[in-house]
Amino acid sequence: MNRIAFFLFTIILYCSSKNVASFHHERPSLATTTMIPILNLRPPNQNEMEANPITSFFDNFNFGKVVETEEVRLKRLKREVLAELEEKEIERAIQVNEDAIPYLLLLALQFLPLIGSDRIESIVYFWGVAVATVYVGGRQVSLLKSEKIEPENALYAPVAASVSIGLLYVLIKAGFNPTGLYAFLVSAFGVIAISDIGVPILRNILPEKFAKSKVQVPNKVSEFLGVGDEDLPLDSVTTLILGIGCTVAYWSPFAMEQKFLVSNFIAWALGMTSLGAISLGSFQTALVLLAGLFCYDIFWVFGTDVMMTVATKVEAPVKFLYTAPPTVSGEPRSYPFSVLGLGDVVIPGLFVRFMSKIDSALQPQKFSYFGAATFAYAAGLSLCFGVNEMTHAGQPALLYLDPACIGSALAVGVANGQLPELWTFEEERDGEENL
Repeated sequence: MNRIAFFLFTIILYCSSKNVASFHHERPSLATTTMIPILNLRPPNQNEMEANPITSFFDNFNFGKVVETEEVRLKRLKREVLAELEEKEIERAIQVNEDAIPYLLLLALQFLPLIGSDRIESIVYFWGVAVATVYVGGRQVSLLKSEKIEPENALYAPVAASVSIGLLYVLIKAGFNPTGLYAFLVSAFGVIAISDIGVPILRNILPEKFAKSKVQVPNKVSEFLGVGDEDLPLDSVTTLILGIGCTVAYWSPFAMEQKFLVSNFIAWALGMTSLGAISLGSFQTALVLLAGLFCYDIFWVFGTDVMMTVATKVEAPVKFLYTAPPTVSGEPRSYPFSVLGLGDVVIPGLFVRFMSKIDSALQPQKFSYFGAATFAYAAGLSLCFGVNEMTHAGQPALLYLDPACIGSALAVGVANGQLPELWTFEEERDGEENL
C-alpha cells in the first residue's frame, strides 16, 4: 500500500484506543505534549515508609503529576506512523535510483511496438519486461511487512487456482462473458498499485521539493480519508491521479490494439506490488508452492483447452500483450496478441525475491542466490520461448521456470556449502513485534 492507504489506516488509530495501545513505544518528553494534572495513586516505597511514614502517606497522592491526553497520544502515534512511512519512501527512492538501468530498460521496451510486430520483437519485449521486472521487483523496498505464505496455503494454492480458472471457463462456455466484472476489479486494484509503485519512481524524476510538497484538500475529502486538517503529500496525489488516468484510458472506447500498453502498465504495477506484498516465508514452502503450480500449469495448458480459452477470452490487465503479426497466409488472427501471463512473472519472481532474503541471512561467500535465481529465470524463459518457436504451440512457462529457479538455488547452496541451511531456512516471524 502507499501512503494514501496509510491515511486510511490512521482511522483505526482514532477509532480504537485498544488497537492504538499496541503501537505505544515510550512516553514522550513533557515539553512536547499537552498535559493535564491527575491524581495518581502509586504503591508506597518501603524505604520511604521507614524514613517518614506520615510524609510517605501523603506522598502517595501526587498532585500535579501530568500525562498526555488520549487525543494527543493518538495524534502523536499518527505522526510516528507517517514518519516511518516517509523513511521507507526515502529507502524506496534510493533503491529505484540504484536500479535506474533496468527501469530505463522497461521504459525503452514500451517503444518497441513502434519498430514492428514481428515475432522477434514480441520475444524481446516479453523477455526484457519479465526479466527486468523480476530483478527490480526482487530488490525493491516495501512499505509494509510482506505477508508470509503458510505451508498449507502453498499446498492448496493449485486447487484454488484451478477452481478459479475452471469457474471462468464454465461461465464462458455457458455464454456469459465475465470480462467486464473481472477487468473492473483488476483495474480498481491497479489504481492502488500504480499509486504505490509510482511514488519512488517520480521522486527520482522530479525535483526534491516534489517529495516534500503538500496539497490542500477540501474538508470533506480530508474527513473521508481520516487525515484531519493535514494536507496530502503531492507525490501520492500525483500517482493516484496517474493510476486513475490509466484506468480511464484502459476503459476508453478504443480497440485493445491501440491501448494494450496501458493494460501492460497496469499489469506491471500489479506484479510489482504483489512481489513486494507477499513472501514465501520458508524455502520448503517455496518448493511446495512452485511444485504445485508447476503441475497446475502443465495440466491446464497441455491437458485441456481451459488455459488458452480463458487467456484469450477474458480481457483484463493480468497479462502482458504484444500485437501478433498476421498468419502466413495473410489472414488476421482470431486473437491479435501474443501473451505472457502475469503469473509467469510473479510466481517465479516471488522465489527470486526470496533468494535476496536468503542472501542477506546466509551471507554466501561464493555465489549469490539472488543473482543465480535471476539468471536461471532468464535462461528458463529463453528456453520456453525457444520451444514455443519450434512447436508453434502455447507453452506452460512454469514448466521451464520453476525447475530452473529451484535448481539454481540448490546448486548455489551446494557450491556455497550451505545446503542444510538453505533447506531449513525460514524468515523470522517478527510481524507481531508491535503488538
